[in-house]
Amino acid sequence: MSGFSIRWMVALLLILLVGGSFFYCEYLIYFPAILKCAWPQGKSAEGRADGTEVRAMVLSDTHLLGAVGGHWFDKLRREWQMERAFQTALWLLKPEIVFILGDIFDEGKWSSQKHWEDDVRRFHRMFRHASDTELVVLVGNHDIGFHYEMDWFKLQRFEKVFNASSTRIVTKKGVNFLLLNSVALHGDGCPICQAVETELIRLSGEMNCSLQLYSPSPPIMLQHYPLYRVSDAGCTGEKYDSFVIMASLLLWWFKPRLILSGHTHSGCEVLHDNKYPEISVPSFSWRNRNNPSFIMVSVSVDSYALSKCFLPEESTVINVYCLAGACMMLLFLAHCLWMKGLLQCLSLVVLGKHKSL
Repeated sequence: MSGFSIRWMVALLLILLVGGSFFYCEYLIYFPAILKCAWPQGKSAEGRADGTEVRAMVLSDTHLLGAVGGHWFDKLRREWQMERAFQTALWLLKPEIVFILGDIFDEGKWSSQKHWEDDVRRFHRMFRHASDTELVVLVGNHDIGFHYEMDWFKLQRFEKVFNASSTRIVTKKGVNFLLLNSVALHGDGCPICQAVETELIRLSGEMNCSLQLYSPSPPIMLQHYPLYRVSDAGCTGEKYDSFVIMASLLLWWFKPRLILSGHTHSGCEVLHDNKYPEISVPSFSWRNRNNPSFIMVSVSVDSYALSKCFLPEESTVINVYCLAGACMMLLFLAHCLWMKGLLQCLSLVVLGKHKSL
């Protein structure tokens, strides 16, 4: 085989290594991870399989980086990962409704109008969805600021973009999802807090009346902050903010059969008052976790079931790229050594002919 053919073969192998590792890590890697996930099957009160469930995908804390603190490559990388993961999940799992439990943006609490509009545009591109999939977005402290930072302008800016209100009920197939602005549940009488509390009291009254008249199921409660818990024993991650004063009132007003929250970036299960389960949903961003995940919920009027779907670990992606780089180096080194040996042979042949003359 000629040196020219060898060089072309080496070049082809290098292209295959680079292209193959890139295509796998940036596109294909999400498919085997998400294909492992399956919708949980709920059981009705009579123990039969329930075929009328709402299939809900729940994720949290996407933290799209802003113009102030976000490095361009970090922003590009994390948004690409979340976009591919989300679009792959939609295609393979086909949820009917998707909930994002706040902290959509990382800098919404201080971003200018121009930067806010750019962040919103990128969000809509990443989390685009078909018309038969409903996307419901809740507000978090990074979207409008912590309790002492939020104001009407930032709150209404968020609500206008996402067609949301601080407190509302979304009903699907008879299942009630209660959505809360937990940043405003500080219980100190601030104007926004008072408005949210008044709306909560109204909704509680309506729901209690409905329970007496029609016996609908208790709601699934969703918010950004977790409810207060005495200890984080058994939970991973750090101790984060939780709204304290309103927690017992919310449980008393609505008696939720399930609570889903975000904010902590880690998963946790807590049983409040020995009858109200709360699940903390981990962050969906690889910037916050090596192994992001989301929750899959199958919920009907009288049952629910949950499962967690893990996305590819970033360490796996790094290892694949490192392995591909090592293979490229070895291939290049082998080629250089082979060419060096070939040149030595040719030089010996030339020298031998010269001596014979």
